[in-house]
Amino acid sequence: MDTISRENNSSSYLPVAGVIVGLLALVLSAVALVKVSSVSKTLAAAGEKIDKIDSIESNANSAAADAQKAKSDINALQRSSQDAFNQVATDLGNIHASLTKLEEAAKPAPKAAKAPKGGAAAEGSTPGTVSADGTYTIKSGDSLAKIARANGVSLADLEAANSGIDPKHLKVGQKINLPAKK
Repeated sequence: MDTISRENNSSSYLPVAGVIVGLLALVLSAVALVKVSSVSKTLAAAGEKIDKIDSIESNANSAAADAQKAKSDINALQRSSQDAFNQVATDLGNIHASLTKLEEAAKPAPKAAKAPKGGAAAEGSTPGTVSADGTYTIKSGDSLAKIARANGVSLADLEAANSGIDPKHLKVGQKINLPAKK
């Protein structure tokens, strides 16, 4: 009987060992399921963080593009402002030059020397003088307006008396007719 009882004893451990192994497998699978679940939650949280990072990156790229456009607009505005200031400066220079010319024209011209009595002088050949026959010899810096003012005649009468003369191209030594004073 010893043999039979030993055989029966060793065979009775086998089902117990199978149950124990099965329980261990069940416990290990439960632990693995808990670990997989926590890893899944961690991955989901990481995915949300990645989505947030992508959103932040997109916003940063948009802000950088807006900043570049603003910089370009500022540069264009600066160039157009500088061009406008340059134009104003040029216009002011032209106005200053025109005012200077007007001031010069408004200054009373020195009175022309009268011809010496008796007609013994050079008959108006000296620039800036009036001859006895009523002609005036142009001197440097003369204009018809200055000559008219200096001789007490109107500019219109002086121009009418010298219709063939270009008032912009008067030459030193050129003779023009003076109208009679009214």
